[in-house]
Amino acid sequence: MYKVLIVEDDMIIAKSMKNCLCKWNYETKYIVDFKDVIAQFVQFDPHLVLLDISLPFLNGYHWCSEIRKISKVPIIFVSSMSDNMNIIMAVNMGGDDFIAKPFDLNILVAKVQALLRRTYSFSGKMDVIEYKGVVLNLSSAAVEYKDNKLELTKNEFKILQILLENTGKVIPRDVIMVRLWESDSYIDDNTLTVNVTRLRKKLSEVGICDFIKTKKGIGYMVE
Repeated sequence: MYKVLIVEDDMIIAKSMKNCLCKWNYETKYIVDFKDVIAQFVQFDPHLVLLDISLPFLNGYHWCSEIRKISKVPIIFVSSMSDNMNIIMAVNMGGDDFIAKPFDLNILVAKVQALLRRTYSFSGKMDVIEYKGVVLNLSSAAVEYKDNKLELTKNEFKILQILLENTGKVIPRDVIMVRLWESDSYIDDNTLTVNVTRLRKKLSEVGICDFIKTKKGIGYMVE
């Protein structure tokens, strides 16, 4: 289980982030004593840090610099101080990403998932995902079902991969779009709908019918 440390002065925001990430099975802790963040960082030993800039005693830039002296753990700055100068400074101090307040919790989850995946990718990772006889080959971006093989576009492959990695969970549209932005310049809400429709049509052509469910107003799931 991945561990996420939240260094956030606003306890309402910190608790909402913690509650949201816990629903995605992340072990999450938020700082309550800001006098010595490093001691708590070392004790908790997180896989990722969510770090505000404006903090009591010493700011987030200071703590980012201190963390970087002892760890390469990914750090996402989360702050309302989101002008270009602060974003550039956050990156230069060792931050890996920046989320401007106010933010959607779904975007936060997607960013956390993406950064963890990029940071902790293992060479021994499985090359396929299988669910109910449907096999997604991660190397060739192809679907195999019974004796049929189906080639997917890059976006279709990513959508199906996201859903198969989270079977039984509804994945919000925003989360899927952020994941797709990692490899494509931009994808909007209508483009996502078109891609899902084409993916469903391709799956049905090889006998995989009613595989992707729509949860109206929320997103998609495989159950």
